[in-house]
Amino acid sequence: MKVIFRRENEIKEIKGNYKVNEILKILNINPETVIVVKGDEIVTPDKLIKDDEEIEIIPVISGGSI
Repeated sequence: MKVIFRRENEIKEIKGNYKVNEILKILNINPETVIVVKGDEIVTPDKLIKDDEEIEIIPVISGGSI
């Protein structure tokens, strides 16, 4: 599968079928810090991503004013 890191403009290839939470673990990414998108939809941690599919990992940005 193709994994696109939106913020870093980086693409990684991972062979095989994995659930989103497994992909994040393989890539050493804290699931609380990102949103994973397939096509136009946000996917849940238990969603299976097949070898021929593509996902984007988008970092969550928070902020505000006091």
